[in-house]
Amino acid sequence: MNQILVAGVIGLFLTLIGTPLLIKFLARKGYGQFIRDDGPRGHAGKKGTPTMGGIAFILATLVAYALTKVITSSNPTTSGLLVLFLTAGMGLVGFLDDYIKIVKQRSLGLRAKAKMAGQLIVGIAFAVLALQFADVRGQTPASTRLSFTQDFGWTLGPVIFVVWALFMILAMSNGVNLTDGLDGLATGASVMVFGAYVFIGTWQHGQWCGNPLTSGAACYEVRDPLDLAVVASALMGSCFGFLWWNTSPAKIFMGDTGSLALGGALAGLAICSRTELLIALLGGLFVLITMSVVIQVGSFRLTGKRVFRMAPLQHHFELKGWSEVLVVVRFWIIQGLCVAVGLGIFYAGWLAIK
Repeated sequence: MNQILVAGVIGLFLTLIGTPLLIKFLARKGYGQFIRDDGPRGHAGKKGTPTMGGIAFILATLVAYALTKVITSSNPTTSGLLVLFLTAGMGLVGFLDDYIKIVKQRSLGLRAKAKMAGQLIVGIAFAVLALQFADVRGQTPASTRLSFTQDFGWTLGPVIFVVWALFMILAMSNGVNLTDGLDGLATGASVMVFGAYVFIGTWQHGQWCGNPLTSGAACYEVRDPLDLAVVASALMGSCFGFLWWNTSPAKIFMGDTGSLALGGALAGLAICSRTELLIALLGGLFVLITMSVVIQVGSFRLTGKRVFRMAPLQHHFELKGWSEVLVVVRFWIIQGLCVAVGLGIFYAGWLAIK
């Protein structure tokens, strides 16, 4: 259990001291954020704020995990490494997008097909590898069975599982990307969900089927629950430290580098912890904001009318007169409620099988 604390503390420390160094480097290079002309007027002042800040918490997470293993003399696990691979891989795709936007001065970044190809390559690699590397009990990092609070009866098969995993990865990545429109909003919401996965991994480890003391009908068939909690803790701590600099008024933005990485991390944790459908509740804010865009686009194409003043949803409330800080805090409250409900359902699921 010491690994969880060590990973979180190291991740927090690294981003607290590392992010300002990254801010100075990016500002010196002139790598600043582009701002939409049709966005809320209050955002015009953010133009030029350093972006690609996701580099800070991605590197901090990777270093925190590695140092934790060295300090605690423990071995990395396949599940933990795969989630980190997905996080870093999606972050690399986002970095290329940000780099082209800012350095090459092409406002749309990577072309849509190239960006999708990058996400597909990383996602497929993760999904295929997650069905390999069975342990002595025959457990692989992921399962072909559908899961909510744990696996249940529906078996997808390898091919459909890969498609399902890709959908989750793309949905969560785009959800975090759409949420990342106000200072600290996506970062703070992600901290809460990673905190939930620290609890889930710790709880699953205590009731793990691989433990002779707890094996039986009422236990969790998860490959490496403790190490998933360590990865979640490293991500939570790293995002917490980054939030210090990303909260209003933001000194740095995470960019696609960060948002795609965080979405990949959330999807990876959900898949490997066998809580695939539960992530829709735990990450409820991301789902809500994504649905606002779907509704807006669908309504405009079908009727020619807009449901919201502007999508994603956070900008609708800004245009209604809410201050940016008010929107962020109230959306954080919504995300906190989603995490509370999700964890409540997770625990209820345990009581149902106990």
